[in-house]
Amino acid sequence: MLKNTLLYLFIFITPLVVAQNSIEKDLDSVNSFEKAKAYLKTKTFKKHKFIVFNEEKHKTTLAKDLLKLGLGATKTYENDYEKTVYKVVDKVTIPSYRASYIYLDGSKYTIDEIKIMQQNIIRKYKDGASFDFLAKQYSMDANARRGGDTGWFSKGKMHPEFERNITTINENSLDDIYAVDIPSKNWHYVVLNTYKPKEISEIRVLKIVDDIE
Repeated sequence: MLKNTLLYLFIFITPLVVAQNSIEKDLDSVNSFEKAKAYLKTKTFKKHKFIVFNEEKHKTTLAKDLLKLGLGATKTYENDYEKTVYKVVDKVTIPSYRASYIYLDGSKYTIDEIKIMQQNIIRKYKDGASFDFLAKQYSMDANARRGGDTGWFSKGKMHPEFERNITTINENSLDDIYAVDIPSKNWHYVVLNTYKPKEISEIRVLKIVDDIE
């Protein structure tokens, strides 16, 4: 009886172990993003894919766990139905910036009206009004509801003329408030420097999912 039970367990478990070892062996040779792309091309299962995790944009437990891993490291999760393997195939730190702004639409006001509005906003801020309040009162942009906050961004994500002032920020310019105009677009802003630049970790992860039979 015991012998039959052990034989059954051996027969049942062996294919699963072999399959798992095969996956792990395959991934051992995937040690760069280019190799990961080539590896993914050999897989047709739609759950196999790349995922990007950014330490400021992604706050889930999974993201935090994976961001702690080094380049080439893997983490495995299993449930009753499938096994998911995550492998870090690229890891970088990106210089990132953050500010708040109030957008004024130059197509709806004359340039003189825009200048007066910019001056009034800057004066009210310096007199003690919160930028969050002023953004909700004046800004013609959807992000007014979150106080004009840009969130963290890297160079090249904003219009060059807009981001130039923000990306040249230094320690002594925090809390500076100033006007930015982009006449070619009819865009006008009041910008507040709210954060120092920081290096933000970002990883690209290869996700491989296999059913557990």
